[in-house]
Amino acid sequence: MSTQTKVRKAIFPAAGFGTRFLPATKSIPKEMLALVDKPIIQYGVEEALAAGCDQIVIVTGRGKSAIEDHFDVSYELECTLEKRGKTDLLAVSRQVSHMVRLSYVRQKEAMGLGHAVLMARDLVGDEPFAVILPDDVIDAKVPCLKQMMDVFEQVQSSIVATQVVEGPAISAYGVLDGKPVAGNPKLFDVSGLVEKPKPADAPSKNAIIGRYILTPKIFDLLEHTPLGAGGELQLTDGIKGLLQTEKVYGYSFEGVRHDAGDKFGMLKATVEFALKREDLGPAFRDYLKTLKL
Repeated sequence: MSTQTKVRKAIFPAAGFGTRFLPATKSIPKEMLALVDKPIIQYGVEEALAAGCDQIVIVTGRGKSAIEDHFDVSYELECTLEKRGKTDLLAVSRQVSHMVRLSYVRQKEAMGLGHAVLMARDLVGDEPFAVILPDDVIDAKVPCLKQMMDVFEQVQSSIVATQVVEGPAISAYGVLDGKPVAGNPKLFDVSGLVEKPKPADAPSKNAIIGRYILTPKIFDLLEHTPLGAGGELQLTDGIKGLLQTEKVYGYSFEGVRHDAGDKFGMLKATVEFALKREDLGPAFRDYLKTLKL
């Protein structure tokens, strides 16, 4: 691979339909659904920035223009806020629009996560890059991607975030086969991956969570990988190809992962994030105590 040791670019696949949140997602991209007062994709973008990425590539599809609008300058809004003297809200709006350099590419057909990543090839080029799935909101003292960046600088190999998932739920994930690296129980030397196995066939309880650091060779592999589960181009299948010539590691991150692509997960995340807010937490906690559950 390249001698590049820093990961500067992060891909955000955001072309899915978000059917689990219908009817809201009939007109609003699921990535723009608010978790307290920020769209879920903004949490991921802020994580990428905190990890050292300075270029964000968002893979969009039809009906996703609200994402571009959110990170763009809103002259009318800013002018109105300025005239009304609402400087605090003006600062919030400007902070979002000046946050980072963003590029967009269209995924014209919903052909899977691997296909979405492949669409960003020309914008990423020949260097290692990160992939963040906006649905997975990870609350961590040290951002999850930053934890992975620190490991990448040591191993210079592809890394996938992993978390233990118990019981039948494992069938909803890609699952790692591998063993802990000597002296670092959080790091796994991956020997294989299985996409959405039956519980009895899962090689471990280590599920792949929506954070990746990948070497650019993955693009060549994805280009020649046949369609897999669900008739889609699976990123997991491409990573399996990487294993033929490169090391791949799993990293058990520190932090709490919220599945914001699921209604119940979104509700739990909303409660957890609201309780941590200085402006909302005390009053919200008092309110929750009044509920007869």
